Amino acid sequence: MMRKQILLLTLIVIVLMPLTSSALAGDGVAVSSSIDFFSRYVWRGLDIANTPSLQPSLSVGASGLEFGAWGAYALSNEAFDADEIDFWLSYTGEMKSGVSVTGLVTDYYFPNAGIDFFNFNNYDAVKNDTIPDPGAHTFELGLSVTGPSSFPVTLSGYVNIYNDAGSNTYFQLDYPVAAKETELNFFCGVAGGSKDNPGYYGADDVSVINLGVNAVRAIKVSESFTIPLSVSLIVNPKAEITHLVAGMSF
Repeated sequence: MMRKQILLLTLIVIVLMPLTSSALAGDGVAVSSSIDFFSRYVWRGLDIANTPSLQPSLSVGASGLEFGAWGAYALSNEAFDADEIDFWLSYTGEMKSGVSVTGLVTDYYFPNAGIDFFNFNNYDAVKNDTIPDPGAHTFELGLSVTGPSSFPVTLSGYVNIYNDAGSNTYFQLDYPVAAKETELNFFCGVAGGSKDNPGYYGADDVSVINLGVNAVRAIKVSESFTIPLSVSLIVNPKAEITHLVAGMSF
């Protein structure tokens, strides 16, 4: 079984390498990096770590294709097991109408989970015929559609395609609004629910788990330097909990 998984991953890399190399060989290659600091790591309405979080990211892209890595590191020894590193590959295309479509594959990995990074087993893998041996990676497939500038609503959908017994799904609607010097984004996220793995989103049926608004404002430090400051009010009706999260980006 492991050989089949390695062979599949090798084939994917072989297919993607020439596409990625071709895109990055041309003009317009963009390399970006950032460090975000948040008072709490809340993802899709879920409090991942009950502590402030440092979140670095690095990406390279060209011609709509982008590859990147993103991390989250809990600033407390009590929550170190919530440390996370995600890798993603995406492609964005824009239509003449101004509508943009993005396809995304994300690999979720938790380095402190005690599982070897190179363990790509599925959730039902076992060793010695009895001991569970799930892999360290969960793969998610995503698709988002954003309307033109006259109606910039974004509709996104995600589904776990590997290493999740419940194949959990998540859908989100975002609506941005400009308010003077502040950018607002209203959002509503829904978990599809799962009987086989309800713990993933905390839902065994269709549930609203991520409802709220995010406000971003650029704080001017000097004539050439500003710091984006964000504040999010996040409500998880399913879990009956509310979060107020502040963050800065550098």
